[in-house]
Amino acid sequence: MTKTILITGSSSGLGRATAKHFHAKGWNVVATMRNPEREEELIRLDRVLVTRLDVQDLASIQAAVDAGISKFGRIDALMNNAGYGAYGPLEVTSLDKIRRQFDVNVLGVLATTKALLPHFRANRSGVIVNISSGGGRVTLPLGTLYHGTKFAVEGLSESLHFELAPLGVRVKIVEPGAIKTDFMSRSLDFSNDPQLSEYQPLVQKVLAVIGPMMEQGAPPERVAESVYTATTDDSNQLRYEVGVDVVELLGSRRSMDDAAFLGGMRTQFGLEG
Repeated sequence: MTKTILITGSSSGLGRATAKHFHAKGWNVVATMRNPEREEELIRLDRVLVTRLDVQDLASIQAAVDAGISKFGRIDALMNNAGYGAYGPLEVTSLDKIRRQFDVNVLGVLATTKALLPHFRANRSGVIVNISSGGGRVTLPLGTLYHGTKFAVEGLSESLHFELAPLGVRVKIVEPGAIKTDFMSRSLDFSNDPQLSEYQPLVQKVLAVIGPMMEQGAPPERVAESVYTATTDDSNQLRYEVGVDVVELLGSRRSMDDAAFLGGMRTQFGLEG
């Protein structure tokens, strides 16, 4: 029986690459996005349903789940991928942006997962793959909101890993490092006020790091392969690190105490003292 995955944020980047990878592996794909009327590629593929899902719109989440089940009979896996990155000094970041960051990256994951749980519970099976980040384990300066949400995804996923196991539902966390996508232009929302001069040296250093880091990142197709592995390996493994950069970074973090690791980060960003 052909299996089906529902993917949020399929319009670009990792979501699109994963939709195409699962399709190539013979799966049915419910490729969801906020503006499906703009999609031109995925709609031409057989076994792919392109439909609307905005993780901030509960009705659209349920409608997408219902449409996927109606089209393919069942849904076997969920990839919570839709995301957004708010960076910049907290002092200059609006409450609207703060709310959006947590609405999309945390509440959206919970709402979409919750919508599929009755179906998974009835089937006594299912896989939930939550896209976290190396930034869910370690942080960069000025990433208070983004890292806060990814740390939250790590915690909620680990707890759900225990909670859902008796129901036959496995929970996985994929932790990419930098991914070579249009994240910088499409999904990075950087707040700054140049008049607050105290923050500007750090702002310039962080921007100088983020740009080259993303350009040197892993291709989204490589991360999609890891999502497929996490979905299909039938193991109880919880975390999947993807990319040389994140494997090295998290390895360093595990090998050092807080004083050594955080001291090294402060030195890298000129935050001595």
